[in-house]
Amino acid sequence: MEIIKLKEINKVYRTREIETQALENINLDVNEGEFLSIMGPSGCGKSTLLNIIGLLDRPSSGVVEIAGTEADKMKDKPLARFRNTHLGFVFQSFHLINTLNVLDNVEVPLMYRRMSARDRHAAARQVLERVGLSHRINHYPTQLSGGQCQRVAIARAIVGNPKIILADEPTGNLDSKMGHEIMQLLHSLNTEDKRTIVMVTHNESQAADTDRIVRLFDGRQIQ
Repeated sequence: MEIIKLKEINKVYRTREIETQALENINLDVNEGEFLSIMGPSGCGKSTLLNIIGLLDRPSSGVVEIAGTEADKMKDKPLARFRNTHLGFVFQSFHLINTLNVLDNVEVPLMYRRMSARDRHAAARQVLERVGLSHRINHYPTQLSGGQCQRVAIARAIVGNPKIILADEPTGNLDSKMGHEIMQLLHSLNTEDKRTIVMVTHNESQAADTDRIVRLFDGRQIQ
C-alpha cells in the first residue's frame, strides 16, 4: 500500500530575470514500510523533492498525497498539524537548538500538541532510550559528538511517532564509523518499528542497502 504518492510533480523557481526548472514531471509511489534512497549529482533536485514530500515546500504543479491525503492542497495551519503528526525529519546539519539540553530538544515537536509536560518528558525519555542516549538528557548539543547529535535528531524525529521519516544526507557530516552506526539505527527503525524512510544520499554503499534507489538528473527521474 502506497503511503506517499507523487503525481506529475513540477517545481519552477522564478525571479524577474530567470526561470529554473528544479523538478520536471516526477511520478513516485513509496510503499508503507519501504526504505527508499534518492540519489543524483549536486543540484539535481534531490533536496527539493524531499522538501516537497515533507510538505516544507509546495510544487508548482502536481499532486502530493501522504497517507491518503492530498496534503499539498491544505492551508498553512492544517498543513503544519498534518506534518507534525505524520512526518519526522533528520537533517545533515542536525538543526538542534544549542540553548536547549538534549531532553528539551527532543520535546520540541510535542510542544505543538496538547500534551502535559509530564507526558512530553516521558515520550522524550523513551525515544532517547531507543537511540541509546538516555544518559545524556541533561547535556547540550555543544557537549556531544556529531554522531550523538544525529541520534538526538533522530529521537526528535520519532518522538511524535510519525509513520514516515525523511532524512537528508543523515551521515554527511559524520565519519565512516559514526555514519555506519546512524545507518544501523535507521535500518532498525525501518525493520523493527515498520517506519517508512525516504533518504537523500550521495553514498552508493548506503543506498545499496535500502529497498530501492530513485535517481535524479537535472530535475528528472531517470531510474
